[in-house]
Amino acid sequence: MKKFLIKFLLFLIVVAAGLYAFNYYVPYSEGYRAGRLIKLSHKGILFKTWEGELSLGIGHDQRWAFSVQPSDKHVREQLLDLQGKDIKIEYIERFWKVPWMGDTKYFVKEVEAQDEAEE
Repeated sequence: MKKFLIKFLLFLIVVAAGLYAFNYYVPYSEGYRAGRLIKLSHKGILFKTWEGELSLGIGHDQRWAFSVQPSDKHVREQLLDLQGKDIKIEYIERFWKVPWMGDTKYFVKEVEAQDEAEE
């Protein structure tokens, strides 16, 4: 019985690691969004993560929440500099959210400032 329990626990650990690796390395979708950056904050109780909001139009229904991975320091610094401005972001969507990475399934990869002349 003891050997079975050890093998079963090892099996569960391997399955959990495989699911985590699948979620991390295989994106569900990739895309771009543009809008005005209205919020970027460092929040959380147990896991501190960087969370932001992009205003896509008028009203609260037109807000899009995203996260910044802890390892993407350059993206975070760009977002802090561009707060309140129109930006275009490239993002990836994961299959499910992981609490220590962010509050959302959407993670910003690149940030680009939009020129005022383009409008």
